[in-house]
Amino acid sequence: MRLRPPHEKLPLDIYVSTVEALYSDARSLYAGSISASVAALVTWWKTGDWTLLACALVLALIGFARGRDMRAFAGQSEKPASYESARRWEVRYIIGSATYVAVLGIWCFLTFARNSDAVVHLISFSVVLGYMVGITGRNFSSDQLVVTQTLCAAVPMIAGLMVQYDSYYAFLALLLVPFFLSIRVISSRLRGILMNAVVATHDIKSLAAQFDTALNNMPHGLCMFDERQKFVVANSRFDELLGLPEGEKRGGTPAHDLLLECMRSGRMLPQAVGHFAAAFMEALVAMRREPLLVDRADGRMLELTFQPMETGGCVVLVEDITERRSAEAKIEHLARYDALTGLPNRTSFTEQFESALASRNMGTSRAVLFVDLDDFKQVNDTLGHSCGDALLCEVADRLRNAVREIDLVARFGGDEFVVLQTLRRGKELKDAATLAHRIIETLSEIYDIDGHQIVVGASVGISLTPQDGASVDQLLKNADMALYRAKADGRGVSRFFERDMDVKAQARRTLELDIRDALARGEFQLHYQPIVNLQSGRSTTCEALLRWPHPTRGMISPAEFIPVAEEMGLIVDIGAWVLRQACSECTKWPTDVSVAVNLSPIQFRRANVEALVREALATSGLSPDRLEIEITETVLLQDTAATRRTLRRLRNMGVRIALDDFGTGYSSLSYLQAFPLSKVKIDRSFLLGVEADRRAMKLLRGVARLSVELGMSVVVEGVETQQQLAVLAAEKSVSEVQGFLFSPAIPSVDIRKRLVAEREGLLSIQHAGSLSSNAA
Repeated sequence: MRLRPPHEKLPLDIYVSTVEALYSDARSLYAGSISASVAALVTWWKTGDWTLLACALVLALIGFARGRDMRAFAGQSEKPASYESARRWEVRYIIGSATYVAVLGIWCFLTFARNSDAVVHLISFSVVLGYMVGITGRNFSSDQLVVTQTLCAAVPMIAGLMVQYDSYYAFLALLLVPFFLSIRVISSRLRGILMNAVVATHDIKSLAAQFDTALNNMPHGLCMFDERQKFVVANSRFDELLGLPEGEKRGGTPAHDLLLECMRSGRMLPQAVGHFAAAFMEALVAMRREPLLVDRADGRMLELTFQPMETGGCVVLVEDITERRSAEAKIEHLARYDALTGLPNRTSFTEQFESALASRNMGTSRAVLFVDLDDFKQVNDTLGHSCGDALLCEVADRLRNAVREIDLVARFGGDEFVVLQTLRRGKELKDAATLAHRIIETLSEIYDIDGHQIVVGASVGISLTPQDGASVDQLLKNADMALYRAKADGRGVSRFFERDMDVKAQARRTLELDIRDALARGEFQLHYQPIVNLQSGRSTTCEALLRWPHPTRGMISPAEFIPVAEEMGLIVDIGAWVLRQACSECTKWPTDVSVAVNLSPIQFRRANVEALVREALATSGLSPDRLEIEITETVLLQDTAATRRTLRRLRNMGVRIALDDFGTGYSSLSYLQAFPLSKVKIDRSFLLGVEADRRAMKLLRGVARLSVELGMSVVVEGVETQQQLAVLAAEKSVSEVQGFLFSPAIPSVDIRKRLVAEREGLLSIQHAGSLSSNAA
């Protein structure tokens, strides 16, 4: 049977202490046991009653057993560790004590019941009553023990008095009832008072210990002074930071004396000791709110803050801010310097350049040399970015060695570096040209990076102050334009900014920068042009077409920016975005509608098309059979074997392949047989005159029927009139059409509305022309 904890919800350590108190001081137990046994023997000797002798012997035996029990408790290696174990020992004591008191009570009863000797009565009554008062006072910490002893003694004593059938004895018996009750009440009160005091003391000590633990585990030092600037309390961290002897009692020590200890510790810089002492006392007296900074002799920095208290005292917090200041310095350095090369970044360069322009040092002019590495992207693509980063670090070192100490080298990002050169009066052009030539030669030398022999060139654009601009932005812009001209002239050369530089080249460079920024800012959008099935009159596929609403130039034609993006290599990133976005949008359409995405030849050459498609499908959750990849004949011309493998893998995934703009460029009917194509899109040029020219119609019909016989569906692009539609509808080999007659490329919101309208019967191929004009 599991023993329950005591009724009182005492903390375990206090409860264990009360149990230990029961088993402490065995001498009082032995003395009491011997006295009671001797008294019982005396009553036997006087009366000759053998029952009284038996009581004496039993009392002696019980006393002996209780003594052994107390020795067993004292012999434990550890005190009770739980409520249950402590409760077992308490019950053992209660049983032993109750048994002993019960025998005493029986002895008292027998002295009254078996003889009428007043002396014997007096001995037994006095011993039991005295024993009761003493043992109850000793054991008041256990309420159950007090109750048990009282009952075991009171009942036999009262019964013994009553069997005398004497009015005086009866009167004495009645008086014992309130007497024993008062003992019970007094014991309870004593126990309550003592336990409340013990628990309160325990709680105070526990709280003090917790507070002390928290205080000494604070990362900050803490010290408290009273209203007279005398020391009250401090944690160990305070002593450690200020170099004070840890643990030394300083209660009531004046703040001035405490400062003297700090100075003697040697932790403070000698030259800063006086300032620290004066500032500390001033802050303490005036309740200064601003932090006080202190430099230690070991190079660490402390920050002291002073917080006034309502009582008039003050709390001083001490924090070691060395790491924080170091981190702030690192953050400041990272904000102003390139993390890879250690060169100043654009922000730092701009600040230093603006400062130089503002100084106007005796008319000194300066040159801005914009340096760009040639073919750096190829290094990243072929050898990896780690090798590219190592190359950039080597380039930075060579640039540092190529310039003078008064010149400034910065990295703006990627493979773009900028040099700010101080020029000699009258030799501005010569100095700038000489440095540019030296930079080009230095950077063009062979690099040995991780065992790879790397050769990259450099092009330099130059602008000069003050003739090429009065501001940093203008000078950088003009140097950038000169750099573009240098690249256009064959790379590996330098060019000065000229006012009459080709406007088209400037616009092209601006467009390149805009394309980079547009990709970073997410300015590109996708519009969708439906491909309509001639039989159902519904859109079965929507072609994703890239659009660029420029924030200042308005909508820029894809024919203008896509070729530039291809030359820059950004078409790979743009194309990956288009593929992901189109797949994601298609999941919002009816399940019988697919999306068609154009892939550039650059993507097939530089990117893992198969991986891009898998990623887009997995991310969007689109079924592969709802994705259609459109390629041009240029893709098929590049690497026939590799392209065929890629297209077959895509086809095996379930993705459909369409040949776009068939009939233009290097059109070859062999493509229709050699590659795994699902669809042929006949170029709009085949529709020219198809309404009246029989030869044009025969050509269109021949290509369409051949494609169908090879297992491909046919789409005719560029349908703009009802007459063209009527001709195509009569040709069974043409299954789908696309063109402005049905709809231009429209935003995603509008394409969703169109598809819903088609499925609800609100839109059909017969009135597509009106919808087209509305959408446009």
